[in-house]
Amino acid sequence: MCAAGACSIHLGNSGLAGQGVKILVIEDDEAVADYVRKGLGELGYNVDTALEGKEGLLLATTEAYDLLVVDRMLPGIDGLTIVRTVRAANASVPVLFLSALGEVDDRVQGLEAGGDDYLTKPFAFSELKARVEALLRRAQAKDAPLTQLKVGDLEMDLLARTVHRAGMPIGLKPREFRLLEYLMRNAGQVVTRTMLLEHVWDYHFDPQTNVIDVHISRLRSKIDKDFDQVLLTTVRGAGYRLG
Repeated sequence: MCAAGACSIHLGNSGLAGQGVKILVIEDDEAVADYVRKGLGELGYNVDTALEGKEGLLLATTEAYDLLVVDRMLPGIDGLTIVRTVRAANASVPVLFLSALGEVDDRVQGLEAGGDDYLTKPFAFSELKARVEALLRRAQAKDAPLTQLKVGDLEMDLLARTVHRAGMPIGLKPREFRLLEYLMRNAGQVVTRTMLLEHVWDYHFDPQTNVIDVHISRLRSKIDKDFDQVLLTTVRGAGYRLG
């Protein structure tokens, strides 16, 4: 375990994995802030530091960062308030709390305030590095465009416009494909007829036809007919559910 400034940082052959990524470290202990800044900087990250809450909040809300590392106890404005303020502004930037407050209630408070992870002091730089990389990977995956949907053994490729179940191709007409896509994006949830009319047919009124029933029946015959497990079910009086 490493107390701030009390041990060297061994990076091995990890290379400059963080090039182009901006991280803000809000930490009032200058030794800890320098320790984190140096370690992450040697990994190629661009690191800014703030030694008190007001400066940290200003930077967090006016600059674009890929990750925030925030201490709980700060002069001026505490870390929980900073993160709540950032989240209130609808910012989705990942937040790693770094704190000597390590009880279960403390960690829960940090996560409920909007933190994505919580690391207690003293800490090993290797663990800090791993948590930073995990948060950045998660954020990158979240921002990546969705190209495939999967519910059980049913798979949809949104780019190739193909559907397979258990590896077998299923041919769908354009409206059937759109209907299935909406159901898959809402898998496990009850989808009402009104929702289908609005999102699949672009109707904002009830046309008083059986168009939904017809398409659901056709879709069910294609994705469920030859399989033991039924994926598309009718929820009486509510709508439909896939999965």
